[in-house]
Amino acid sequence: MNLKAARCIGLCMLVILLGSSSAYAKPVQKNRQYYEERGEIVWEVPTHDKLIALTFDDGPDPVQTPQILALLEQYQAKGTFFVLGKWAEKFPDLIKQEQREGHEIANHTYAHTYAVRSTRADKYSHEMNIAEKSIVEAGAQRPTLFRPPGGYYNDMVIQVAKQQGYTIVLWSWHQDTRDWASPGVSAIVNKVLKNARNGDIVLFHDKVEGKSQTVAALKTILPKLQEQGYRFVTVSELLAVKAREAAKDDNASLPQHP
Repeated sequence: MNLKAARCIGLCMLVILLGSSSAYAKPVQKNRQYYEERGEIVWEVPTHDKLIALTFDDGPDPVQTPQILALLEQYQAKGTFFVLGKWAEKFPDLIKQEQREGHEIANHTYAHTYAVRSTRADKYSHEMNIAEKSIVEAGAQRPTLFRPPGGYYNDMVIQVAKQQGYTIVLWSWHQDTRDWASPGVSAIVNKVLKNARNGDIVLFHDKVEGKSQTVAALKTILPKLQEQGYRFVTVSELLAVKAREAAKDDNASLPQHP
């Protein structure tokens, strides 16, 4: 067999091997682990310290939001408000109050737009942009966090958020209070207190259709968690603490030279 023929056979075998290996390769599973490892979505931020981030969606509301802000102030708690642009436009004074009292204001689209398969990237990007414009014009700093309404996300949402400079934040699966469905004050309280862990991101709403049970639940949740030693921080503060802890752990693992 001459050299040319041998090379040809070798090349053919390589093509066959590559084809067979790719045929049996497992498809990439785009699950929570996939997105967390890539830093594309945050569900929770486990920390050494007893920290919890309380988040509130869909406001501001002229009745419910001030009541929640008063409770947060009473317990020296900071929250993260994922606001809708249309309400930021209508109630700018509440946005200013949230900013003034040290809470974090984040983007939740302009009109609570869900990301479905047919949603175009340019439309979704526009929703995020006009929400951001409304928030800033209401007197807040430019938000850096984004929560897709309903928690609905796909690759389009992730890409648009990246392009706009946002970090997508959802919530701890064990801390979805479903307060929007008015499940009962005790159900909301038990959901949070029985599942509390360091670094949780808790999902509440500061705009609930009908009579909200969130305020009544917070009147129990805040002092009880405080008694357990938890501090209430914004999501960005939680992320910053985690980054410092990671840096400290990395330094501790380095070899120490005399």
